[in-house]
Amino acid sequence: MIRDAQGKKRRLDYELIEALVPAGSRVLDLGCGDGQLLDELMRQKHCQGRGIEIDERAVSEAIQRGVPVYHGDMLEGMTHFRDHSFDVVILSQTLQQTHKPLAVIREMLRVGEVAIISFPNFGHWRVRLQLLLRGRMPVTRQLPYTWYDTPNVHLCTIADFRKLCADEGLTVVREIFLSTPDKRIGPLAANIRAELAIFQLKRGG
Repeated sequence: MIRDAQGKKRRLDYELIEALVPAGSRVLDLGCGDGQLLDELMRQKHCQGRGIEIDERAVSEAIQRGVPVYHGDMLEGMTHFRDHSFDVVILSQTLQQTHKPLAVIREMLRVGEVAIISFPNFGHWRVRLQLLLRGRMPVTRQLPYTWYDTPNVHLCTIADFRKLCADEGLTVVREIFLSTPDKRIGPLAANIRAELAIFQLKRGG
């Protein structure tokens, strides 16, 4: 966490994602949680926001913020939208929890012009070190669950994600990396240094 001038806690990954969203955009946030990110985009950048969230309690919190949310599965939720219904579709730290990540990405770029996806990097050096020295599934800040109760079903590395983009013919507009929740780093050796990756994608060239 970082703090603004008033001392309020702010998530750096949210700030970086918000900076990628043009003012006035039509935005769909998948797995929007309590609606904090969408709320900030709607208030600060005058975006037209909609969310999809499967957790009932989080949906209730988002609605209390004034964020319109569809309660249900994100793939099912996106079927209700026509092609190019949104300027930006966001998936923040939820890709690894989806059962069909490739289908989700394809749908994101069907209903939206641009996709912004963030995910924990399973190639980070702490993850590798725990596997090497302990021989057990790692537990880190970005991956805080034990193997038997984790919601993460499709972990990947930055290198894995870049290959998926190449295989799908997707254009990577921006890559942003964090080594800790509040420290941004450059792309050099990001696959081993970064804990969190943010990718901005679009179809074609």
